Amino acid sequence: MMRLKLLSILFIITIIGNISAQEKHPVLTGEVEISISEGTFECDLTLSDIPRIKDYFIRLNSGMNILHMRSKKPHDFLVYYDRSLNDTLSSGESNAYYFGDNTGKNKFLPESIQFKYTGKFPVVRDTIEDYSRKDWKGNIAFNKNSVRSDGFQSAWYPVLYDITNDQVLDEVFYDIKLTCSDCKSLYVNGNKPIYAKSYNFKSQSPKELTIFCGNYEFSEFNNTYFLNSGLSGQQLKEFGELINSYKAYYADHLKIPFDQPVSFVQTTPTSKKDGWMFVSYPTIMSIDWQNGLKSIVEPEYEKIYRPYIAHELGHFYFGTHKVFNSALGDMMSEGFSEYLSLQLTKDRIGKDVYEKMIDRKIKNLGSFNPTPFGKINSESEYINRQLYSYNYAPLIFSSIEKEIGEQKMWEWLNLLLSTSTKFTNYNFLVSTLGGVLKNETKLNDLISKYFENKNSLENAINKLKEID
Repeated sequence: MMRLKLLSILFIITIIGNISAQEKHPVLTGEVEISISEGTFECDLTLSDIPRIKDYFIRLNSGMNILHMRSKKPHDFLVYYDRSLNDTLSSGESNAYYFGDNTGKNKFLPESIQFKYTGKFPVVRDTIEDYSRKDWKGNIAFNKNSVRSDGFQSAWYPVLYDITNDQVLDEVFYDIKLTCSDCKSLYVNGNKPIYAKSYNFKSQSPKELTIFCGNYEFSEFNNTYFLNSGLSGQQLKEFGELINSYKAYYADHLKIPFDQPVSFVQTTPTSKKDGWMFVSYPTIMSIDWQNGLKSIVEPEYEKIYRPYIAHELGHFYFGTHKVFNSALGDMMSEGFSEYLSLQLTKDRIGKDVYEKMIDRKIKNLGSFNPTPFGKINSESEYINRQLYSYNYAPLIFSSIEKEIGEQKMWEWLNLLLSTSTKFTNYNFLVSTLGGVLKNETKLNDLISKYFENKNSLENAINKLKEID
């Protein structure tokens, strides 16, 4: 068959077209004032060094009330903005804005734009009467002690989305004065936490502006920061050593250094029952009512919670070192991070824990009928993101590991992470696997079993149940 050759040619063309391209990150400057008791944001921010993009949206949280958007460069004037309902890749928290040109048919984008806006959000003061039904990553979450927000999903600051290249420019260089008069601690992703009510935060490299401000304590161990953790000194030491060992495991197997310190944040949800973790490097957020980060170092819970930390650390590679886009981008980012967690669990936490995780994923999928990777045209075709990306995908990857061996699997992961491409689509997935196998017959066999077969899940389960 000519499948491998054709995919390889397409893949090489994509690489040649983009290998020399330097991703440009905007610069965000200005002032932000927050009140955790009132649930308010007051922002005067300027986005500059904007890449020359023809087709774009500017995302801003739908709870923000805009005073104005103002072109600052090349000309200084208040600009009329339009709102689009076609930002189908947004997760729903933000509105999508753009500037129409004089023809009314196209868009224009100033080199520098000032945004002045305010927002007021609910403040959860207790969990008896004053709480929300759900909490989630993209929520701008105020409780009586703090405010938590990511950047990518909540878009509390203006986030540029390049439609043509399917690229979200949420990572920016920033120089921002942050004030919170009813806080004692301030934290902005990419900086150290600080005890202050006002501070000018600057970044040396582009970062997503995840924030955590409030009345909490923080600690440091070997350049790892723990915010509001509740951990004792001995627990901090044990936690820090554990994290360093997990980072070393990934770096050794992937042959790519894990060269970022990590900051861990512990906070509570605005709802009664939700609990989860999310990452926007170098920050890992733990949102829970239970023991939270303490569960990682408590013998009763450690085997349950350590795989979750392993997953979030995996996002340094799949999601930070390399950002994934296209229809399969979310599946690759979450699915490969979960696969890394499975491997680390098997080798470092316990094979019994690994086997239970595999069995639980099979059980979770139940009657779920997933569309194979090769037939996916949009994320909506996952049907259920949790089942597709966190359960189905890692089972497929684990079955491929049994087909090709662990060494080849690690080589594939390295190639996925180190190959430059504009779109991390199906051709990219298949071509990198083919680049490792160098065996067209074997590649086509894997494609027919796992990538394009309506019975791919059944095939994966059968493979995983085979006795080695």
